[in-house]
Amino acid sequence: MTAGSYIIRGGVEGRERLRVMSRALRGDTTALLGRLGLRPGMRCLDAGCGGGDVTLELAGRVVPGGHVMGVDLDETKLDLARVEADRCGFDNVTYQYADVTNGSLPSGFDLVYARFVLTHLPQPETAARRLVDSLLPGGICAVEDIDVSGAFCYPESRAYNAALDLYSATARDRGVDPDIGRRLPQLLADAGCEDIVASISQPAGLRTDVTGEADAKLIMALTIEAITDAAVQAGIATPDEVHAITDELYVLVEDERTFMSMPRVVQAWGTRPF
Repeated sequence: MTAGSYIIRGGVEGRERLRVMSRALRGDTTALLGRLGLRPGMRCLDAGCGGGDVTLELAGRVVPGGHVMGVDLDETKLDLARVEADRCGFDNVTYQYADVTNGSLPSGFDLVYARFVLTHLPQPETAARRLVDSLLPGGICAVEDIDVSGAFCYPESRAYNAALDLYSATARDRGVDPDIGRRLPQLLADAGCEDIVASISQPAGLRTDVTGEADAKLIMALTIEAITDAAVQAGIATPDEVHAITDELYVLVEDERTFMSMPRVVQAWGTRPF
């Protein structure tokens, strides 16, 4: 992705937000990985790897003999990911700086995976082709991405609806698609994939004392906080307006009568032809 189109703060704060999100998504993402036929010895690319949560999940599934490379634009997240991989004892993982939009991706992989990358790109079609081009013939391209319009809160909340509108408006101001999830099968097809499969997942929660549920409720507040700079720069909201929305979201997070979801997530994967 390009730094200019990315609306969410990165660095250490961004890494911690991704950690919460990864906990909320872990069950659905590991279920997807389980359907992809990962096996020992495979070479995998995690494009837009962030802090490396899925990178390490992949690495554990391709031993012995396999290797996983994580690439990202955020050097701070990459440094943190390297430290975490070392701490967890993974010796089959490497991280490097790369941009999925400019042709700098390495190639020769059995699996290329990207989560919440295409939604941040003004030209996702180009990036999808680069992901597929990084595969060996017969390799699998798997992507997960958001459909913000599919998110929900019950009972209905003005703050939650305002958060969805704010996120979508800020994304579209940068020329990117907050509802790109529904386009994933077609993007893969246009990039040259065959045998495309798609499914939907959507973490949601009520309780604050259950890991996963609590994280699914929390991620909206963290995300709106993280787009404050972009929303203000675009003239979509003032800092005080964004803070008011996030304050109300945190109240909803703590209210166990409130059932909140993350955006709907579309999972799609296909094969590069021989």
